[in-house]
Amino acid sequence: MTGFARVDGRSPGWTWTWEARSVNGKGLEARYRLPNGFERLEPKARDLAKARFARGNVNATLNLRRESEASGAQIDMARLRSLLDQAAPLLESGQVARPSLDGLLALPGMIDSEQVGISDDMTALDTALLTSLGEALDALVSARREEGAALSAVLTGHVEDITRLIGEAASHSATRTDAIKDRLSAKFAELLPEGLDEDRLATEAAVLAVKMDVREELDRLQAHIVSARDLLAQGSPVGRKLDFLSQEFNREANTLCSKSSDSSLTAIGLSLKNTVDQFREQIQNVE
Repeated sequence: MTGFARVDGRSPGWTWTWEARSVNGKGLEARYRLPNGFERLEPKARDLAKARFARGNVNATLNLRRESEASGAQIDMARLRSLLDQAAPLLESGQVARPSLDGLLALPGMIDSEQVGISDDMTALDTALLTSLGEALDALVSARREEGAALSAVLTGHVEDITRLIGEAASHSATRTDAIKDRLSAKFAELLPEGLDEDRLATEAAVLAVKMDVREELDRLQAHIVSARDLLAQGSPVGRKLDFLSQEFNREANTLCSKSSDSSLTAIGLSLKNTVDQFREQIQNVE
């Protein structure tokens, strides 16, 4: 599921902003962009994400600022000169655009973190930053839940459409044995003017009825409907189970189409496949 959250924080001498985003993903992957020198927060930050999410690509960025003007920040001139020297041939040939100063200073390591005034004892700041991150992730959970509520209504609508199409297929005349026998009799009458004795006709109808019988597929589809409704009622995390169920829906719909010898029944089967595809596409957004 997608979502966005932003939380501002403050601690003596520091202010910061956490921005957290999530997009769809089969598993959980948490990525963090942290200021130089604060990479130590990442292990605990990952634990905070694991405690809240089961699926999705979660990205969080920390923008950290010192309130003191006299921070003593220094540019790593040796690193900057080295980078410019290496880029000189590319700049002269016009292969790359000339970089801006703020763009260069944003590169990792350009600002000497040892000169920014970061002390060895940062326990209080780390605790405050991680607490603030937890608040941002909680807000992200809420945003995802809001999307989930809307998505639940969409998925329920697809399930209702699938239920309706299954009902249409079950009541279709092409699924009844007597209808199959009548069509077969009419076909033989067309091909064999002298007709076909009743015993032979009954035998042929029975063989054809077995090949065209879709009652098992319809029964399994009805069972899948019950499972889908149960899973939607449970809430997250059910994404993987629903994804597997959508594959089962598709398998039965394919069999229904392959067994059908009636164009209108085949049309119902194709509509069923299309609705199942829409259902499965939306499931990719479910945790």
